[in-house]
Amino acid sequence: MLLIRHGQSEFNVVYSVTRRDPGIRDPRLTAEGRAQAGETAKALAGQGLARLIASPYTRALETAEIVAETLGVPIEVDSRVGERAAFTCDVGSPIAALRTRWPQLTLDHLEENWWPELEESEAALDRRCETFRCAIAAAVDWQNIAVVTHWGFIRSLTGLTVPNCAVLRVDPRRRESPAIPVLMPSLP
Repeated sequence: MLLIRHGQSEFNVVYSVTRRDPGIRDPRLTAEGRAQAGETAKALAGQGLARLIASPYTRALETAEIVAETLGVPIEVDSRVGERAAFTCDVGSPIAALRTRWPQLTLDHLEENWWPELEESEAALDRRCETFRCAIAAAVDWQNIAVVTHWGFIRSLTGLTVPNCAVLRVDPRRRESPAIPVLMPSLP
């Protein structure tokens, strides 16, 4: 499977300079983030992707929307690939708001407030990542799946910290599978 970190968000712009939480809930992508997602989509053309799984956070859905449109693949929303709720940006948007913005997506399986109420522990994040990894490993089409997710999820699953719109290839059948960079954009 491919892991894709979402494009640059409004939160990322402020936090990367100040190292302080700017208090932006469920931020959108910046113009740079949308451009990153477009470049990522172009780079993934010809990879044989058939499914795109995305976190329900706005920045991930916006990234997935750009990738899906370019590659002609459907988007599935899965809260298991969300962030660990360590910052204000990790407070999500209620399902009603997401339905208004993305009426074509199936969201009925999510609770109204689908994000964690409190900061998730590292151990809890690791368990969530392991549950997801095992589920994908059991899928016959795991090699044709891309997952639009977050810094914390990718770090927990692979041990790597990556920039926005980085793409890693991971074999979910192997717990200690090395993550192979497919696309590693440079930091601004």
